[in-house]
Order: sequence, then C-alpha cells, then structure tokens
Amino acid sequence: MNRLLKSCIVVEEVPQSLARRASVLRSLAGRASAVDALVVATAEPGGIVVTGDIGDLIALASYADDVSIRHV
Repeated sequence: MNRLLKSCIVVEEVPQSLARRASVLRSLAGRASAVDALVVATAEPGGIVVTGDIGDLIALASYADDVSIRHV
C-alpha cells in the first residue's frame, strides 16, 4: 500500500481551476459524481486512474486530456 501511495498525487485542497475543469468534464459526460470528475481532472494530462467502478470514469475520461482508466 505504501508503494502505491507514493506513486499517487495527493491533493489536499481543490484549486478553483481544478474544480472548474471537473465541472466541465462532468457536464460533457452528462453523468458521474463530482468526486469522480475531480479524480479524472486531477489525472490530466496523461494519468492513469485505477478503479473497481469504471463506468462513470470511462465516460469522463473520454473527454479528458489523455487519461486512462484501468479496472482492478
């Protein structure tokens, strides 16, 4: 777990620009929670999101800048 966490980007406060980008992604996808949208927006550009619930995240990532979704 520690090795995984060391490879993650941890955001303690959500900057307004990130919140706005998440809002745009959520609007374009027409679905997903605000938290899912923030996760995908944080992964931009070129990040990978690892999840057990891929549906909404794939929809969001289709509008994101080079974000990949991996199912576990």
